[in-house]
Amino acid sequence: PYYIDLNQNLYLQAYLHNSDPNLIVFVDTCVASPDPYDFNAVTYDIVRDGCPRDPSYTTLYSPYSHCARFKFSAFEFLRRHPAVYLRCQLAVCRRWDPSSRCHRGCVSRAKRDTGS
Repeated sequence: PYYIDLNQNLYLQAYLHNSDPNLIVFVDTCVASPDPYDFNAVTYDIVRDGCPRDPSYTTLYSPYSHCARFKFSAFEFLRRHPAVYLRCQLAVCRRWDPSSRCHRGCVSRAKRDTGS
């Protein structure tokens, strides 16, 4: 476990053990929960569908394409729960594929019109 205080920055890094320069890593979704076994009931979205949901979320520079680095600030969740668990989903894509999930970036779903 990592121990941090409210509003302190938490730095994370995810990387492939394969350093193939033709692969890139993209943070698609990262969710926090007070329950390590339930990421549906009480959750807090940090990143969802490649779109930052927490205003303190920042993608950090990495000199390696096979490494994703980011940070965010410890949030109000910590005040209400003694422990918070993270579950992040990453995409691994071919570097030069413009149609890949990694190159599409933030994917916000359009809302459907309900009509009159």
